[in-house]
Amino acid sequence: MNSPDAALLDDLARAAERDGITKTVVGAVIANNGGKVLLLHRQADDYLGGLWELPSGGVDDGETLTEALHREVAEETGLTVTAVGGYLGHFDYRSGSGRATRQFNFTVSTTDGTVELTEHDAHLWADRTQQNQVSGAVRAVLDTWRDQTL
Repeated sequence: MNSPDAALLDDLARAAERDGITKTVVGAVIANNGGKVLLLHRQADDYLGGLWELPSGGVDDGETLTEALHREVAEETGLTVTAVGGYLGHFDYRSGSGRATRQFNFTVSTTDGTVELTEHDAHLWADRTQQNQVSGAVRAVLDTWRDQTL
C-alpha cells in the first residue's frame, strides 16, 4: 500500500483553501480480507442522522491529513491504523454548522480487532450490495477504491 506523498497532501490542502473550503475532514476506506468495507451508522439525533458512512472526522488545526486519519479511525472504531494508502478523491458538503467542508478519502489498513463505537450506533462490514446504503458521494469513493483494487 503506497502512502500518499507530502507533495500531494500539500496540493490537496492548497486546492481546498483556494476553493473556499473552511473545514477539512478525512474519510477512511477500511476493507477486511473478504473485501467488505467498514461502514458506520450515524445516530438518529445527530446531523445527517441515520446515514451510513465511512469512518471519518475533522482535521484539527496543525494536524496533517494522515495524522487525522490515525486519530479519527482510532476514536471512531477503536482500530489502529497501520498504513495509509492511496488517495481516493474528495467531495464537498455543508457541515452542520454551515461551513464549506471537503472530505478527503484514503484507503487505510488497520490492525485486526473488534470495532468499538464511540460516536455511532452501529457498524457493518458491508459487501458490495450493502455499500449502496451510503450517499452518492461515498458510493463514488467506493467505486474509485474498487477500480484501484482490481
